Amino acid sequence: MADTEQPEDPTRSHPQPEFPQQDQEHPGWTGPMDPPPDHGEDSYKGSGLLVDRRTVITGGDSGIGRAVALAFAREGADVLLTHLPEEKSEAQETCRLVEQAGRRAIPVECDIRDEKQCRALIERAVSEFGRIDVLVNNAAYQMSQPDGIAAISTSQFDRVVRTNLYGMFWLCKTALPHIPAGGSIINTTSVQAYKPSPHLLDYAMTKGAIVTFTQGLAQMLASDGIRVNAVAPGPVWTPLIPATMPDTKEFGKQSPLGRPAQPAEMAPAYVFLASANASFITGEIMNATGGTPLP
Repeated sequence: MADTEQPEDPTRSHPQPEFPQQDQEHPGWTGPMDPPPDHGEDSYKGSGLLVDRRTVITGGDSGIGRAVALAFAREGADVLLTHLPEEKSEAQETCRLVEQAGRRAIPVECDIRDEKQCRALIERAVSEFGRIDVLVNNAAYQMSQPDGIAAISTSQFDRVVRTNLYGMFWLCKTALPHIPAGGSIINTTSVQAYKPSPHLLDYAMTKGAIVTFTQGLAQMLASDGIRVNAVAPGPVWTPLIPATMPDTKEFGKQSPLGRPAQPAEMAPAYVFLASANASFITGEIMNATGGTPLP
């Protein structure tokens, strides 16, 4: 019998550039993407690492957020996820995958740039679950500006900072009274925090701030038994790419593995950090960059 568990060559285990050029309006949708993103629908197998955990995932409708929601559910967790109004159909698909795994899925329309909506989101989670075991701050906004800082408008800068930083701050502050010892917060930073691309200057700046926030909050909460970590993805094939990048043909080719990650390849990092297997890990940034060396 052939060995079906042989390791795959990571340079060829998922689609490689060159991809078809594709453009979408923000925030982007999964359906039109070519090749379609892999969220682990046919590959992720749970092993009971997060049984009965109550989890909140921002930006859980698509991309990394969908992959994390699916993985959490298959590990035994219930999931409350956020989406923007125009992402309702995307969120419904994520909920279908969570419910297919036998867990609760609660979609909540929420713009995390608004403090009141952030507070309402946490109140909804506590009302539904009674507590929050894992908070995943994943929602983010970027918009490529090849012409550099001169092309970054104040409105764009404000949207990037409020989405990527204000929302995370408000959600952590509001959620903390409801996160018990043993719970955790997982933030999504980026390779951009360490190796900023000039056309993503404002986005990269916020991702650097997330690293600092993660490390500082981890020290603050260690004595309470709450762990705080972050995942730093490299290029990942999500709807945000055709919606915010001018050239998708060679996206991800710059990584040493020669391709972008699929969302499914990010999910195990979040599962690990949320699980008891990571009980002595806090204040860490887990790099998942396809080989790009980081500090």
